[in-house]
Parts: sequence; structure tokens; C-alpha cells
Amino acid sequence: MDHKEEQINEIEALESIYCGEMEIITTEPYHAFVIPIKSDDYEEGVAGIHCCLRFEYTELYPEEPPIIDIETEEDFEFFEPEELKNHIIEQANENLGMVMIFTLVSVAQEWVNEKNDLAKITKVEREEKKKLEEEEAERKKFEGTRVTVESFLIWKQKFDEDMGFISKKEINEKGKKMTGRELFMLDKSLNESDLKFLEEGGEFVKVDESLFQDIEDLGIDEDLVSDED
Repeated sequence: MDHKEEQINEIEALESIYCGEMEIITTEPYHAFVIPIKSDDYEEGVAGIHCCLRFEYTELYPEEPPIIDIETEEDFEFFEPEELKNHIIEQANENLGMVMIFTLVSVAQEWVNEKNDLAKITKVEREEKKKLEEEEAERKKFEGTRVTVESFLIWKQKFDEDMGFISKKEINEKGKKMTGRELFMLDKSLNESDLKFLEEGGEFVKVDESLFQDIEDLGIDEDLVSDED
């Protein structure tokens, strides 16, 4: 086989097939050239996949594979250019003994379209997943914390403590009836609010605690007092 002649004949055929697209880089010692490929839906900067296949003949081509490389790849987001290169080399080894550049370009074109379809599906799945996650996060904002029996009891106990219900309840459970003075002394918030009121008025009035006598000490019927209230 005249390897040089085979190479020259193939170059002429390729220039005819890829007229205006194929670019010859060097001719000596062996031809090196670039052929661009792109997915069927390729639109620059918008969609699809694009790259350039660089081939270089060797002394014994086509009885040995050409040197292959991938250049100026675009939108290889979901796979590596090395994957395409390895795929082309594998096909080249299966076609030894005959000129193969057109076959390798066709194989690469088919691979790019398959990967592009897969990329579009993956993008749609990602967008749907993101949308669902955003909807779930938004729903949880309005959902609040789920209430269980245990969590409600814990909240109720703290609420009662904050409101002072626990201490009053405990006293009542002991069977002790509280007087007005005891209720007054128990509710510290009343003391503090009254003192604050007096201090803000610029005067401090001394309180005579003897005025807060038990109702029973005065001999007044508590039922009567309640009715008058």
C-alpha cells in the first residue's frame, strides 16, 4: 500500500465533502486538519454542542490510526471531551487498513447528538427537581411546627409558668383560700407596676400594709362583698 497516496486521495475527498468547513493546518511531513461538528439543534451561545475534531496522519496511516484530538468544545457540561476522543479512537482501531476519517466524523456526529439529547433530559429533570424543592420550602414556611401531644404539653406548662398560673394552682390545690392581701403580695407584677407608677410621678408614697387587712378580720361577709362587686 502506498500510504502517502492513500492520504492525499482522502484529503481531496474530504475537502469536497466538508467544503468551507474543513481547515488544513499542515501538509508536511503529514497532513493535519480540523473538521467541526455540532449537534443538530446547535445554536451558538443558546443550545446544542459544538467542537472541532483534529486529525493528523501518521507515516503508516491508514494501517494505523491517525492522531486524534478534540478542540474548542462548547457545552460539554454533562460529559468530558476525553469521552468523545476515546470513542473515536476505538472506532479508528476497528477500521484499520482503509481510509476512515469520514467514518470517524460520522461516528463523532452521532455521539454528539446522543449526548446532547441526554443533556437536555438532564436539564429538564434538574429544573423540575429545583422547582419542587422551592415549592416544598415555600410550603414549609406556612406550615409551621407540627404539634404533637408531647410538644403541646411542654408548651402549656411553660405558658402556665409564664402567666403565673402554676403557682396559683398549686396553692389552690393545697386547699388554702387566699385573701385579697395574699393575692396582692403573690402577684409581684402588681407591686412592681405600682411602685414604678409612684416613682415616675416624682413621689414615693409609703404604703401602710395594715390597710390590707383580711376580709375576715373586718368581720365582713365575703359573699356580700362579692355581690357588691
